[in-house]
Amino acid sequence: MAKIKFTKGELKRQRDALKRFERYLPILQLKKQQMQLEIQRTRQRLNLKNQEVDNLENEISKWAGLLQEPGDYTAYWIKPENIITSSLNIAGVDMPIFERVEFKDAEYDLFLTPLWVDIAIIALRKLTALLEEKKILNKQLQILSDELRITNQRVNLFEKVKIPECSENIRRIRIYLGDQQASAVGRSKIAKKKIERMSLEAAFV
Repeated sequence: MAKIKFTKGELKRQRDALKRFERYLPILQLKKQQMQLEIQRTRQRLNLKNQEVDNLENEISKWAGLLQEPGDYTAYWIKPENIITSSLNIAGVDMPIFERVEFKDAEYDLFLTPLWVDIAIIALRKLTALLEEKKILNKQLQILSDELRITNQRVNLFEKVKIPECSENIRRIRIYLGDQQASAVGRSKIAKKKIERMSLEAAFV
């Protein structure tokens, strides 16, 4: 515990600090709840996205053997050209939000490529987009988890250290100032009696 001064000025400083901590604590607790709720929602979205990926991969696996045929028909057209994201502020934290994946226009000879290529490109592009969205969701989860850890540390600091420390300092200063005041009153009474006695003695001289 930091050394404190047993003065009225220090008492005011400690009271002001206590009010400040007690005002900020509910805000931090609310932010903590928001972070926990958002982490839960993000995990749910991630689970759903994992299910979508699994379902699509199962569908693709039915004809994936065709991709081994001679001629690289799809690899170039399923490679992302741009991954578009936006930003959203959630409980004071900027979060990346997945928007879409942009691909190059698929330009190939319809007569020279197999009929399944169109379907393959659509399905594989969808899978690519889902995997990119999963990356963003995992990034969101990491940001939220880091922010929750920091907020938790601050809540604990206020609840378990700062507020009890200020309350104890205020109690000690008030006791000290009370004792000083009582002592001063006692000295004042003694001095008053001494003056009265001296006045009486002087009156009889």
